[in-house]
Amino acid sequence: MTTLPTQPAAQPGPLQTDLMTWSMLRTRRQRKVMPSGIDAAANRWIGRARHARLDLGHLRREADAVIADESHWSAMSDRDLDARIEEIRCVFQRRRETREEIRAALGALREVAYRTTDQKPYPVQLMGALSLYHGQIIEMVTGEGKTLTATVAAALMGLSGQPVHVVTVNDYLAQRDADNCGPIYQRCGLGSCAIVEQMSEDERAIGYQTPIVYATAREIMADWLRDQLRLGKITDPISTRWLYSTAWSGRHAAPRALTLVPGLRATIVDEIDAILIDEAVTPLIIAQKGQTNPQAELYQRASELAGHLERRRHFTLTPSERKIELTGAGRSAIEQLVADDRELLRHPIWNARRLRNELVEQALVAHHLYHKGQQYEVLDDKVVIVDEYTGRIMTDRTWQHGLHQAVEAKEGVEISADQQTLASISFQRFFRQYPLLSGMTGTAAEARPELERTYGKPVRIIPTHRPIQRQQWPDVIYRRAADKWDAVVEQIEKLHKKGRPVLVGTRSVEASEILSTLLNRRALDHTVLNAVRHKEEADIIAVAGRKGAITVATNMAGRGTDIKLGPGVSELGGLHVILTERHTARRVDRQFIGRAGRQGDVGSTQTFMSLEDDLLTRFASRLARVLQRRYAGRTDPLPGRLAAAFSHAQRRATGSALRSRLLMIRHDHDLDKMLPG
Repeated sequence: MTTLPTQPAAQPGPLQTDLMTWSMLRTRRQRKVMPSGIDAAANRWIGRARHARLDLGHLRREADAVIADESHWSAMSDRDLDARIEEIRCVFQRRRETREEIRAALGALREVAYRTTDQKPYPVQLMGALSLYHGQIIEMVTGEGKTLTATVAAALMGLSGQPVHVVTVNDYLAQRDADNCGPIYQRCGLGSCAIVEQMSEDERAIGYQTPIVYATAREIMADWLRDQLRLGKITDPISTRWLYSTAWSGRHAAPRALTLVPGLRATIVDEIDAILIDEAVTPLIIAQKGQTNPQAELYQRASELAGHLERRRHFTLTPSERKIELTGAGRSAIEQLVADDRELLRHPIWNARRLRNELVEQALVAHHLYHKGQQYEVLDDKVVIVDEYTGRIMTDRTWQHGLHQAVEAKEGVEISADQQTLASISFQRFFRQYPLLSGMTGTAAEARPELERTYGKPVRIIPTHRPIQRQQWPDVIYRRAADKWDAVVEQIEKLHKKGRPVLVGTRSVEASEILSTLLNRRALDHTVLNAVRHKEEADIIAVAGRKGAITVATNMAGRGTDIKLGPGVSELGGLHVILTERHTARRVDRQFIGRAGRQGDVGSTQTFMSLEDDLLTRFASRLARVLQRRYAGRTDPLPGRLAAAFSHAQRRATGSALRSRLLMIRHDHDLDKMLPG
């Protein structure tokens, strides 16, 4: 759950309830809901027919046609080029663009990019930009130039006069891309702006008036939610786009009393699988936080009671669902512990059997299923969540239903106050409101069925500009985690002696610290990049590709990082990436592996696993126990065919996450049927 502060003076009015009412999408035509039965099948066929002519063959032909016309554009003077761009803008704003005009626009944008930034989009980048313009999702291998691809697509969308939101992974990338790509937009008569966390409300209001807005998903969603609180009602996202035409031209400031976000029309989402899948059901919440928690003592006492209970005798664990269930003996034990403590009996909650059992169950979950260095860290005496998919600290996020307070009680830090929810919306629901939704990622293939079925968006796998030269070394599997770590260190030392840079990926902060300790024992100089040591991220990544560099990193190095090879590294074999454990989603593994062999560079990758890894013990626990008994006493590498067991666990983990997302979609659909309109 992501929570954001509100202005104390703001009055939510009738929006005290959750935005799950979703009454802003008032008509069935405007609602982007998940149909069922015959309608679902019909819509899928209609979608296929609509996008059939926009397959890879069509995209390639259009890109080749633009490249073939290159001499026409390069021969133009600056004045003639500007005049032609203005003609194209007029055509697009009248919604009269034809195939030839779109091709001409791409040619003009390609020449503009070259003259302003000295970058000329490759044919595959033109293919990607055209696909994005038509509302598709593209997979482009890491390092293939998604930034320039998105820039061409955003400019193409902006020519029609519609506001375009380019969603990035973090504030740094939003500001960088808005600044670096600004000259391209300016030359096309557009403008760009980055919305970042430090901006004031007035600065945001001005920023949102620009045609191309770069921001993170959380910034846009939070500003949109605050708009709804300010309006006191939920309005249609398109009808409020340009109530005042001067807002688009920028000749006058938009009326401050209206909204920050002038409607939702078109968006290009970077790392779209992270937003629409990994973060899909995560709610972003506008909340008011109390000063102190009057129930802090309840969480502390529940944590103490949980310490007296024994696993299997008093409770059972379901690690795959992070769920704990009390047994009959456990409920009796709690009742006896409460009866023996007269001070507890003074509080009415401890006399309510169901409430006290829920409190203790939550405390047991915090004790046994949430671990420091894996799901969270304690920084400045505060519990902060570590995102499982990105490895980054989420300072603005808390767990719901008292779990965050239970973890705080377990760690002995000050228990935070409960928050009053004023407005809430999930990432999945918010982005389904955009009439034109497109996105890009380096790992869309695995999520292709879900993206096409849930969002009705075809996925195009864009070919690489240069052949991939990355080598995949065989997986190595051990019975014990300790043996795995020893083998990883030996492999690092061997490659280090050859001078090759090594990037080692770990699933948690705890694992990165364990590996760092082992490397120190071997006197191997290295750097660590994790949620605790995140301030040096840019400096660490800048040198990670140099000769002999050893970098230990969590998933922070998996998305949006570009490790450039140092002098002489290519001759040694390039960057070598080691994964020390598989993740719950194969896409995350691919993201980390993609740090090697970028843009045709040489490189290699290898994965080390053990039968004690969290993925196997959590999602295939019975299979893990069987294999551990079968290979008891083994310290050497196990047969490579056992990798199938980890693939099985990954599929189960992915299936579990998919079911939760489908339940959310069904819930949204049921709400729509109940609402009038």
